[in-house]
Amino acid sequence: MSVILYEKRDQIAYITLNRPNSLNAFNHELEDALTQAFTDYRDDTTLLAAIITGAGGRAFSSGADLKEMTALGEPSGSRTSGWVEKLEIWKPVIAAIDGYALAGGFHLALECDIRIATAGSRLGDREARVSAISANMNLLNMIPMGEAKYLLLTGADISAEEAFHIGLIHKVLPDREALMQEAQSIAEEVKLASPLAVQAMKRLAYANQTQALQAVTELSKSLRPQVYQTEDAVEATRAFAEKRKPVWKMR
Repeated sequence: MSVILYEKRDQIAYITLNRPNSLNAFNHELEDALTQAFTDYRDDTTLLAAIITGAGGRAFSSGADLKEMTALGEPSGSRTSGWVEKLEIWKPVIAAIDGYALAGGFHLALECDIRIATAGSRLGDREARVSAISANMNLLNMIPMGEAKYLLLTGADISAEEAFHIGLIHKVLPDREALMQEAQSIAEEVKLASPLAVQAMKRLAYANQTQALQAVTELSKSLRPQVYQTEDAVEATRAFAEKRKPVWKMR
Protein backbone atom coordinates (compact mmCIF):
# COMPACT_ATOMS: atom_id res chain seq x y z
CA MET A 1 0.00 0.00 0.00
CA SER A 2 1.37 3.38 -0.98
CA VAL A 3 1.93 5.71 1.99
CA ILE A 4 1.03 8.68 -0.23
CA LEU A 5 -1.89 8.92 -2.64
CA TYR A 6 -1.10 11.51 -5.29
CA GLU A 7 -3.56 12.59 -7.97
CA LYS A 8 -3.73 15.42 -10.49
CA ARG A 9 -7.11 16.68 -11.68
CA ASP A 10 -8.02 19.92 -13.42
CA GLN A 11 -4.74 21.65 -12.50
CA ILE A 12 -5.08 20.68 -8.83
CA ALA A 13 -2.77 18.24 -7.02
CA TYR A 14 -4.39 16.03 -4.36
CA ILE A 15 -1.93 14.69 -1.78
CA THR A 16 -3.25 12.22 0.80
CA LEU A 17 -1.15 10.92 3.70
CA ASN A 18 -2.05 7.24 3.67
CA ARG A 19 -1.08 5.49 6.90
CA PRO A 20 -4.53 5.56 8.55
CA ASN A 21 -3.77 2.71 10.97
CA SER A 22 -0.92 4.80 12.39
CA LEU A 23 -2.86 8.09 12.36
CA ASN A 24 -0.81 9.05 9.30
CA ALA A 25 2.31 9.36 11.44
CA PHE A 26 5.52 10.26 9.63
CA ASN A 27 7.86 7.33 9.23
CA HIS A 28 10.87 7.68 6.93
CA GLU A 29 8.96 6.14 4.02
CA LEU A 30 6.16 8.69 4.32
CA GLU A 31 8.61 11.59 4.68
CA ASP A 32 10.41 10.53 1.48
CA ALA A 33 7.16 10.00 -0.43
CA LEU A 34 5.83 13.41 0.66
CA THR A 35 9.05 15.05 -0.51
CA GLN A 36 8.61 13.41 -3.92
CA ALA A 37 4.96 14.49 -4.17
CA PHE A 38 5.72 18.09 -3.22
CA THR A 39 8.65 18.20 -5.63
CA ASP A 40 6.46 16.97 -8.48
CA TYR A 41 3.81 19.56 -7.60
CA ARG A 42 6.43 22.30 -7.58
CA ASP A 43 7.89 21.29 -10.93
CA ASP A 44 4.69 20.48 -12.86
CA THR A 45 3.79 23.74 -14.59
CA THR A 46 0.23 22.53 -15.29
CA LEU A 47 -0.59 22.42 -11.56
CA LEU A 48 -1.79 25.63 -9.90
CA ALA A 49 -2.90 24.52 -6.41
CA ALA A 50 -2.48 21.57 -4.06
CA ILE A 51 -4.76 20.08 -1.42
CA ILE A 52 -3.20 17.90 1.29
CA THR A 53 -5.21 15.75 3.68
CA GLY A 54 -4.96 12.53 5.67
CA ALA A 55 -6.69 9.23 4.99
CA GLY A 56 -8.98 7.42 7.40
CA GLY A 57 -10.96 10.24 8.99
CA ARG A 58 -9.13 10.02 12.33
CA ALA A 59 -6.09 12.20 11.66
CA PHE A 60 -4.50 14.64 9.28
CA SER A 61 -1.26 13.45 10.91
CA SER A 62 -0.29 12.73 14.49
CA GLY A 63 3.33 13.71 13.82
CA ALA A 64 6.50 11.62 13.87
CA ASP A 65 6.17 7.86 14.12
CA LEU A 66 7.41 7.41 17.69
CA LYS A 67 7.38 3.61 17.39
CA GLU A 68 9.80 3.77 14.47
CA MET A 69 11.94 6.34 16.26
CA THR A 70 12.13 4.11 19.34
CA ALA A 71 13.09 1.10 17.24
CA LEU A 72 15.83 3.10 15.52
CA GLY A 73 17.05 4.67 18.74
CA GLU A 74 16.20 8.20 17.59
CA PRO A 75 15.57 10.70 20.42
CA SER A 76 12.46 12.85 20.40
CA GLY A 77 12.82 16.06 18.43
CA SER A 78 15.68 14.73 16.32
CA ARG A 79 13.67 14.75 13.11
CA THR A 80 13.21 18.01 11.29
CA SER A 81 10.06 18.81 9.40
CA GLY A 82 9.62 21.37 6.69
CA TRP A 83 8.75 20.84 3.09
CA VAL A 84 7.15 23.94 1.61
CA GLU A 85 9.86 26.49 2.37
CA LYS A 86 12.75 24.02 2.15
CA LEU A 87 11.67 22.93 -1.34
CA GLU A 88 10.73 26.51 -2.30
CA ILE A 89 7.15 25.63 -3.18
CA TRP A 90 5.71 29.02 -4.01
CA LYS A 91 2.45 27.62 -5.36
CA PRO A 92 -0.48 27.58 -2.90
CA VAL A 93 -0.98 24.58 -0.62
CA ILE A 94 -4.31 24.01 1.15
CA ALA A 95 -4.50 21.82 4.27
CA ALA A 96 -7.78 19.93 4.63
CA ILE A 97 -7.65 18.73 8.25
CA ASP A 98 -9.92 15.89 9.31
CA GLY A 99 -9.07 14.62 12.79
CA TYR A 100 -5.84 15.10 14.73
CA ALA A 101 -3.17 17.50 13.47
CA LEU A 102 -0.55 17.18 16.17
CA ALA A 103 3.21 17.74 16.55
CA GLY A 104 4.78 17.22 13.10
CA GLY A 105 1.30 16.98 11.57
CA PHE A 106 0.49 20.35 13.12
CA HIS A 107 3.74 21.77 11.73
CA LEU A 108 2.88 20.50 8.25
CA ALA A 109 -0.51 22.22 8.51
CA LEU A 110 1.23 25.46 9.55
CA GLU A 111 3.39 25.26 6.43
CA CYS A 112 0.28 25.31 4.26
CA ASP A 113 -1.09 28.63 3.07
CA ILE A 114 -4.74 28.00 3.91
CA ARG A 115 -6.06 25.64 6.58
CA ILE A 116 -9.62 24.34 6.94
CA ALA A 117 -10.84 21.62 9.28
CA THR A 118 -13.79 19.45 10.22
CA ALA A 119 -15.61 20.30 13.44
CA GLY A 120 -14.23 17.24 15.24
CA SER A 121 -10.60 18.02 14.47
CA ARG A 122 -8.02 18.92 17.10
CA LEU A 123 -4.77 20.79 16.59
CA GLY A 124 -1.71 21.16 18.79
CA ASP A 125 2.07 21.41 18.92
CA ARG A 126 2.69 18.66 21.55
CA GLU A 127 6.50 19.02 21.30
CA ALA A 128 7.04 20.06 24.93
CA ARG A 129 5.33 16.86 26.09
CA VAL A 130 7.95 14.67 24.40
CA SER A 131 10.90 16.83 25.53
CA ALA A 132 11.38 18.49 22.16
CA ILE A 133 11.36 22.05 20.84
CA SER A 134 8.80 23.07 18.24
CA ALA A 135 10.23 23.06 14.73
CA ASN A 136 7.88 25.80 13.56
CA MET A 137 8.22 29.10 15.39
CA ASN A 138 6.16 30.78 12.65
CA LEU A 139 3.20 30.06 14.90
CA LEU A 140 4.27 33.14 16.89
CA ASN A 141 3.68 35.29 13.80
CA MET A 142 0.39 33.68 12.81
CA ILE A 143 -1.80 34.10 15.87
CA PRO A 144 -1.80 36.30 19.00
CA MET A 145 1.35 35.82 21.09
CA GLY A 146 -0.55 34.66 24.14
CA GLU A 147 -2.40 31.98 22.20
CA ALA A 148 0.81 30.79 20.55
CA LYS A 149 2.64 30.56 23.88
CA TYR A 150 -0.26 28.60 25.36
CA LEU A 151 0.06 25.97 22.63
CA LEU A 152 3.86 25.88 22.77
CA LEU A 153 4.32 25.90 26.55
CA THR A 154 1.57 23.45 27.48
CA GLY A 155 1.68 21.06 24.55
CA ALA A 156 -2.12 21.08 24.72
CA ASP A 157 -4.34 20.66 21.69
CA ILE A 158 -7.39 22.75 20.85
CA SER A 159 -10.60 22.18 18.94
CA ALA A 160 -11.16 23.30 15.37
CA GLU A 161 -13.60 25.91 16.66
CA GLU A 162 -11.00 27.34 19.03
CA ALA A 163 -8.43 27.32 16.22
CA PHE A 164 -10.87 29.26 14.04
CA HIS A 165 -11.46 31.90 16.70
CA ILE A 166 -7.74 32.64 17.09
CA GLY A 167 -7.21 32.80 13.32
CA LEU A 168 -5.30 29.54 12.94
CA ILE A 169 -7.74 28.03 10.44
CA HIS A 170 -9.90 29.67 7.79
CA LYS A 171 -13.13 27.71 8.16
CA VAL A 172 -14.74 24.86 10.12
CA LEU A 173 -16.78 22.32 8.12
CA PRO A 174 -19.30 19.78 9.44
CA ASP A 175 -17.82 16.64 7.88
CA ARG A 176 -15.20 15.28 5.51
CA GLU A 177 -17.35 15.60 2.40
CA ALA A 178 -17.98 19.29 3.09
CA LEU A 179 -14.28 19.71 3.93
CA MET A 180 -13.07 18.40 0.60
CA GLN A 181 -15.72 20.36 -1.30
CA GLU A 182 -14.55 23.56 0.41
CA ALA A 183 -10.89 22.73 -0.28
CA GLN A 184 -11.67 22.25 -3.96
CA SER A 185 -13.69 25.47 -4.00
CA ILE A 186 -10.72 27.38 -2.58
CA ALA A 187 -8.41 25.77 -5.13
CA GLU A 188 -10.76 26.88 -7.90
CA GLU A 189 -10.59 30.44 -6.55
CA VAL A 190 -6.79 30.21 -6.62
CA LYS A 191 -6.93 29.16 -10.26
CA LEU A 192 -8.66 32.42 -11.15
CA ALA A 193 -5.64 34.40 -9.97
CA SER A 194 -2.47 34.87 -12.01
CA PRO A 195 -0.10 32.01 -11.02
CA LEU A 196 2.97 34.22 -11.37
CA ALA A 197 1.42 36.91 -9.16
CA VAL A 198 0.33 34.34 -6.57
CA GLN A 199 3.78 32.78 -6.38
CA ALA A 200 5.45 36.19 -6.09
CA MET A 201 3.14 37.20 -3.24
CA LYS A 202 3.80 33.95 -1.39
CA ARG A 203 7.56 34.52 -1.68
CA LEU A 204 7.09 38.02 -0.27
CA ALA A 205 4.96 36.69 2.59
CA TYR A 206 7.70 34.23 3.59
CA ALA A 207 10.39 36.88 3.24
CA ASN A 208 8.39 39.25 5.44
CA GLN A 209 8.58 36.73 8.29
CA THR A 210 12.35 36.38 8.24
CA GLN A 211 13.91 39.42 6.58
CA ALA A 212 14.24 43.12 7.30
CA LEU A 213 11.80 45.51 5.64
CA GLN A 214 14.44 46.84 3.24
CA ALA A 215 15.22 43.35 1.96
CA VAL A 216 11.52 42.61 1.44
CA THR A 217 11.09 45.90 -0.40
CA GLU A 218 14.01 45.08 -2.70
CA LEU A 219 12.61 41.61 -3.36
CA SER A 220 9.25 43.18 -4.23
CA LYS A 221 10.94 45.53 -6.70
CA SER A 222 12.69 42.62 -8.40
CA LEU A 223 9.55 40.47 -8.60
CA ARG A 224 7.15 43.11 -9.94
CA PRO A 225 8.56 43.21 -13.52
CA GLN A 226 8.57 39.41 -13.57
CA VAL A 227 4.81 39.57 -13.07
CA TYR A 228 3.56 42.57 -15.03
CA GLN A 229 5.90 42.24 -18.02
CA THR A 230 4.37 38.91 -19.04
CA GLU A 231 1.81 37.47 -21.41
CA ASP A 232 -0.34 36.64 -18.39
CA ALA A 233 -0.51 40.32 -17.42
CA VAL A 234 -1.84 41.15 -20.90
CA GLU A 235 -4.24 38.21 -20.72
CA ALA A 236 -5.57 39.40 -17.35
CA THR A 237 -6.75 42.75 -18.68
CA ARG A 238 -8.06 41.20 -21.90
CA ALA A 239 -10.07 38.55 -20.03
CA PHE A 240 -11.55 41.20 -17.73
CA ALA A 241 -12.60 43.34 -20.69
CA GLU A 242 -14.09 40.31 -22.46
CA LYS A 243 -15.86 39.11 -19.29
CA ARG A 244 -14.35 35.63 -19.33
CA LYS A 245 -12.01 33.52 -17.24
CA PRO A 246 -8.33 34.12 -18.01
CA VAL A 247 -6.22 31.41 -19.64
CA TRP A 248 -2.91 31.48 -17.83
CA LYS A 249 0.31 30.48 -19.62
CA MET A 250 2.71 31.27 -16.76
CA ARG A 251 4.88 33.38 -19.01
